[in-house]
Amino acid sequence: MTVTYARQIVLDTETTGINKFGVHHHGHRIIEIGAIELINRRLSGRYYHSYIKPDRLVDLEAYSVHGINNEFLDDKPKFNQIADEFLNFIRGSELIIHNAAFDIGFINQEFYFLDHSNEKIEIMCNIIDTLLIARQLFPGKRNNLDALCNRYRINKSKRTLHGALLDAEILSEVYLAMSGGQTSIMFHLEDNARNIYNRKSIQRIVPYQEKSIKIIYANHEELLNHEAYLDLIKKTNNKCLWHTKRTK
Repeated sequence: MTVTYARQIVLDTETTGINKFGVHHHGHRIIEIGAIELINRRLSGRYYHSYIKPDRLVDLEAYSVHGINNEFLDDKPKFNQIADEFLNFIRGSELIIHNAAFDIGFINQEFYFLDHSNEKIEIMCNIIDTLLIARQLFPGKRNNLDALCNRYRINKSKRTLHGALLDAEILSEVYLAMSGGQTSIMFHLEDNARNIYNRKSIQRIVPYQEKSIKIIYANHEELLNHEAYLDLIKKTNNKCLWHTKRTK
């Protein structure tokens, strides 16, 4: 898959209504926006996050999904108060969204209410819909975010409820796994190395000649798990340097 923009924004929203395409046509509004920046497929550390007062009540069904209630939103800014900051963060980027039609429909509606009818997200940004990518890779299977996390073995233990920023973080890992194999894994390795160099004291590494090295070989179950993961990389990226043909 070819990446058009070096700067990408992984985005998610939560709303007053349940997650159905077209629900924004029935008066529902955005109550949370979460967006995370990727630069050249690496998390930059920059993000945008805001809760938003919707001037309408949150549906009970929606509350059961994201846990955001009316009292919590009562002192939050309205969309017109955060619109410029949000636009400045996403403008000109490549937006990565799961089920993009839903989120884009809501965002465009909010700008329409502000009489910003020319502020169409799909005009300002290129759009990547990870749901469409997942359906191409796994036709006929469940392709919601939870299912993709299970498929790519991404930790989603913190996701007891939906949240825009948390879901954007998880989606960034899913997108990197779907579009580039082990990119996200390499990012974590780089993070670990950075943490080591930031320590006040660095331990001396003893050369291998001065100590005996204990070699621990993988057992049968670990080898099978390793082969299964290589199969997954090969399927999603159509190539894997470490993949070998197994004989019966």
